[in-house]
Amino acid sequence: MSTQETADSPAARDADQRRQRGREAFRDVMTVDPPEDSSPATDVLLEGVFAEVWTRPALRRRDRRFVTLACVADADVEQEIVEHVYAALNSGDVTITEMREAVLHFAVYAGWPKASRFDGIVDKQWERIHRERGIPVPAREPLLPLTTASDPEARLAGGEQSFRDINCLAFSPNRDNPFQGAGILNFVFGEMWLRPGLGMKERRLITLACVAFQDAPTPILSHVYAALASREVSFTEMDELIRHIAVYCGWPKASHLNHAVTEVKPRVLAEWQTEHAPTGQEQP
Repeated sequence: MSTQETADSPAARDADQRRQRGREAFRDVMTVDPPEDSSPATDVLLEGVFAEVWTRPALRRRDRRFVTLACVADADVEQEIVEHVYAALNSGDVTITEMREAVLHFAVYAGWPKASRFDGIVDKQWERIHRERGIPVPAREPLLPLTTASDPEARLAGGEQSFRDINCLAFSPNRDNPFQGAGILNFVFGEMWLRPGLGMKERRLITLACVAFQDAPTPILSHVYAALASREVSFTEMDELIRHIAVYCGWPKASHLNHAVTEVKPRVLAEWQTEHAPTGQEQP
């Protein structure tokens, strides 16, 4: 506070109110009491991240969970992963089935070593929550039977159709390339994206966060396009997701994602216009 600002000044009162909002939001989101120190980092955490970002209505708290989980799992800071996994599960915003599916989805788009750490933390926090509540940990859901085809040809064909549907494209990759056939078609789109434990929108959000911090040019454009073209993520939600990623991954990553949205937006809007045009009418 500057020498011109007193405890009763409008600026001071606004700061106090913002900090109180941040403390309440922190408690609501993280399911624990907020930090008590007055360090600059805590000031930004409470007055910025929680008072001004998590409380914004354009993206639901549950949706923000999936974006945040991907970001902190990628950051490799164990305490942040622990805190956000615990909060997501303890709040009831994310079920244990959804959380474990989120780990698998993250593994594909961010890497298995990082996902291995993420997975171990999920197990420990799930046990912690039940220990705190004094109840036993439920048995895991059985993996089998799988809901996807077991026949290799049917599985690849299903993966090709899933690839086209999810990416909003008229084509699919060459199945005779091992990376594309065995990896993308057989597993990623023939199995993972189709697993019932996590919804399509939640998978979109995790994927968008992952391609944002991975910086690979083709995946970021293709997944931004698909999320918007499918209408599973609105332009308003995408803008809010970018803001959230700026907080948890950094402004340069968010700026890169924003450029990708700017690039694909005209294409998406033009396609939507064509969809709603009367048959045979020429588009301007």
